[in-house]
Amino acid sequence: MLRIKNIFSQHADAWLFAGLLPWLLILRKPEPDWQAYGAQLLLLFLLLLPVLVFGWYRQRWLQQFSRKGYIICWLVCFCGALPLTTLILFRLQPPGLEGFYPVSCAMAALILELILITNASYRLQVQRIPLLQKISLENAVLITLVLISLTLAVMGVSSLHDPRYHTPEQLLIGFEFSIIKIVRYFGTFLSFFIQFLLMYLCGYFFFYINSRFLVLRVLKEKGVLWYILAAFATVAVCYPLIAQLLISLPVNHLLGAIFPDNPFKLENAFAALGILLFSLPVILAVQWTRQNSRILQLEKEKAGTELYLLKQQLNPHFFFNTLNNLYALSLQQSPQTPESILQLSDLMRYVIYKGQQPLVEIGEEVKYLEDYIQLQQIRLKKTLDLRFTQNITDPALQIPPMLLIVFIENAFKHGIEPAEENAFLHIHLECKAQQLYFSCENSFEGQAPAAPGIGLSNLQKRLALLYPGSHLLHTGAKNHTFKAELQLNRL
Repeated sequence: MLRIKNIFSQHADAWLFAGLLPWLLILRKPEPDWQAYGAQLLLLFLLLLPVLVFGWYRQRWLQQFSRKGYIICWLVCFCGALPLTTLILFRLQPPGLEGFYPVSCAMAALILELILITNASYRLQVQRIPLLQKISLENAVLITLVLISLTLAVMGVSSLHDPRYHTPEQLLIGFEFSIIKIVRYFGTFLSFFIQFLLMYLCGYFFFYINSRFLVLRVLKEKGVLWYILAAFATVAVCYPLIAQLLISLPVNHLLGAIFPDNPFKLENAFAALGILLFSLPVILAVQWTRQNSRILQLEKEKAGTELYLLKQQLNPHFFFNTLNNLYALSLQQSPQTPESILQLSDLMRYVIYKGQQPLVEIGEEVKYLEDYIQLQQIRLKKTLDLRFTQNITDPALQIPPMLLIVFIENAFKHGIEPAEENAFLHIHLECKAQQLYFSCENSFEGQAPAAPGIGLSNLQKRLALLYPGSHLLHTGAKNHTFKAELQLNRL
């Protein structure tokens, strides 16, 4: 079941396009039988194969390719392969997909893609592409209306002087595409396009008012009652003027008076109210998604700030301990002091430069731990039973810096340094298959600390931010032995 969910979530766009394919046939007249339905569905699948392929690999390409590479893949599928399959089917004219219908299906797929890339949750996945971020819901609707107007203009000019569609009384727009007529009647084509676009922009006006003012200002600030009254007031003021404009368009009379002659008829008002009503849930969903995305972004920024502050708390703690070590060596006038200063310089360089990076290679972190242990051993007067076993299959595997040093610091500070007799420190690190296991076991004398120090407290907070739900941290003391275990999953 989990595998099925992963397949669906990773290829959701492809499943969506495939699920909407049957509607391209269901909405056709006349209705097909089962045999025709199966054949036409197969042809539609071949027509929109570039769209389905892009939807299937979208998530992978977003992760693998740069912004430029991803845009190239999009252009190849939607501006290269899709027009090619459309042209092939348009030339072949298979039964059930005659005329301009393959072009209409390709346009519908392109419009759906434009709607998808404007969805706020989808824009989070393509945040590396500023061009897609700038496409708002209003812009997507506007682009869609332009494409629809262009399509209707092409089909309208292609239907001119065709007895099946063009009569002295009116012009019916058929699923036709004629390049010759478009070139011959190019002025008429432009006139059709402008008038169709003007028709749709009148409806877009109510949508825009609803999105930018009625929902964003009135509904949000005044409540539902104010929104309803404001919607009726907007329609009452605007619909007669817009209806009069639509009635006066030449294409309205050419198409057989598709708008009533009287601009004050209630059906014009009902059409405007319908636009407000049907666009309301879409606008609310987009507003909610934007707000939710903003909340997630703020939470991410807050977590990053907290993590930075925790790292800043960790570094002074480390410097304090290591400077104490160097001070003790200088008091002893030890000949190892210059070497220790050099090692301390290397450790500080790692903390300052590597410690500020989000991730470092596990090999670099291990070298840092070994240098730290060697620096600590120099000033110990007692014998230390040290064991550091490692099983690392991939030294290039990356982890957050300064994550494991906390255990070793605590082992020296609370267990080994105060010991009057010989002490031991056993460390084991295992890193393979995107999983890390680290254990640190040391001896101590007296009572175990009742509460974790600043190092362990900061480590617990860092793990909660870096590996939420994918780490295990266990510490415990028994028989004068303190043991800490850490397991990280999904490195």
